[in-house]
Amino acid sequence: MIFDQALRRELSLTTGGVFLVLVTIMITTLVIRILGFAANGVVNPEDALVLIALATIGYLAVLLTVSLFIAVLIVLVRWYKDSEMIVWFASGLSIMSLIRPILRFAIPLIIIIALLALFAWPWANRESALISQRFQQRDDVSMVTAGQFRESAKAERVFFIEELNVDSREVKNIFVADSRNQRLSIAVAATGFIENTSNGEKNVILKDGRRYEGLPTQPDFRILEFDEYETKLRNKELTEPPPRDRERSVQELLKDPSPSNRGELLWRIGLPLMALGLVFIAIPLAYVNPRLGNYTAMFYAVLIYLIYSNLLNLAQNFVSQNRFDFFVAIWPIHLLALLIAAVLIRNRINPSLKWWKRQLPAFLTRP
Repeated sequence: MIFDQALRRELSLTTGGVFLVLVTIMITTLVIRILGFAANGVVNPEDALVLIALATIGYLAVLLTVSLFIAVLIVLVRWYKDSEMIVWFASGLSIMSLIRPILRFAIPLIIIIALLALFAWPWANRESALISQRFQQRDDVSMVTAGQFRESAKAERVFFIEELNVDSREVKNIFVADSRNQRLSIAVAATGFIENTSNGEKNVILKDGRRYEGLPTQPDFRILEFDEYETKLRNKELTEPPPRDRERSVQELLKDPSPSNRGELLWRIGLPLMALGLVFIAIPLAYVNPRLGNYTAMFYAVLIYLIYSNLLNLAQNFVSQNRFDFFVAIWPIHLLALLIAAVLIRNRINPSLKWWKRQLPAFLTRP
């Protein structure tokens, strides 16, 4: 009981610490990337925080998988380095005694990883896509904001209104730049008003202003003065495109068993299985050989995780391309991880090659 409590306490603290570090790194990366998208006009700057939160929620399953793997490795490496493992082994415990308490700690987290991969991942991707699409499909009416230059979704039109009276719909100091058919048209006026038409559309009526057409260096450049100029605010109907594979729910993936949907389902199911396989591999991998140094296990851990995750992504691509069947591709990777863990554990129990020499003749001569 003392052994189990000490192991669970250190695993909890280490997993929480590693998870916080990974989430911090993830959020920092997302802030840089999404603010870059906002600066380029791909997403609305006002939605940046929401998009960062949704992206973080979507990647929680992956972050929790990595945190669990690294935490088990760090705790056991420290126990080996500080000779605590020698004390436990001298008390009658073996490396097999680590499996049960570690699994009792890891199974609830693996269940959370499965729930996040199956439900939180598609929901976060779907909400992020809707927010981005809503901004890309915004109409010109949404650009009428006092004191701000607002650009249309396709960068065809730029509005600026210095003052806007919502009650009387009067506007002051209007600037409208329209670029269509490779021709630039700029209209400026001191006053104007917003007019609602009978069919529900909105127009901006500019009073006593000027209009500039073309480029100043071209012979067809014109300057026109007008008493009244009407520019139409185009309305767009928000069309919701069909969701991508990563945005579909589990029910939608099962209802439409296309190759791409089966590949997405394989990845979501494979993520908690990968977490379980990494936990088993971390138990024997944490053995510290004083001749090799204390950080050798971490090097192998990074290598194993990269190979494991890339193999899972490769299996997803093969299923999506209909090169492998779903039930054929889902089990070999995880079975191989469990076999590697079993071989490593067996090697830690009896590292001598003489064990194989003793067992092999008995196995061959067994009736």
